[in-house]
Amino acid sequence: MRTPEPTRPGTHRRTSCGLSKSCRPTPEDRDRGVKPRTYAEAGIRHFWRVEQGADDLPVVHVYELDPATNSYTPTGIHRKKLNLDVPFLIDVDLTEIHRRGRP
Repeated sequence: MRTPEPTRPGTHRRTSCGLSKSCRPTPEDRDRGVKPRTYAEAGIRHFWRVEQGADDLPVVHVYELDPATNSYTPTGIHRKKLNLDVPFLIDVDLTEIHRRGRP
């Protein structure tokens, strides 16, 4: 296995992935605009934004960095179930996450 090339001290471009962020009502502009641009500039290849859906369940917006434009391209919006194989295998029942902490 080849060692990733460092992008700056302490980070490796190929290992930076799977970032998620939960949006709150007030900083939506920052969570949907400024932060994704900042993460793209840092070379983070995968970005997930987690929001609360109309049914009170989590909604996961998944993006992948397009190296040609250095911006994120949406790859899916996941409700009730998050099932991905990139950047790693994950299969999550989002309704169970919602139930945990609820009476």
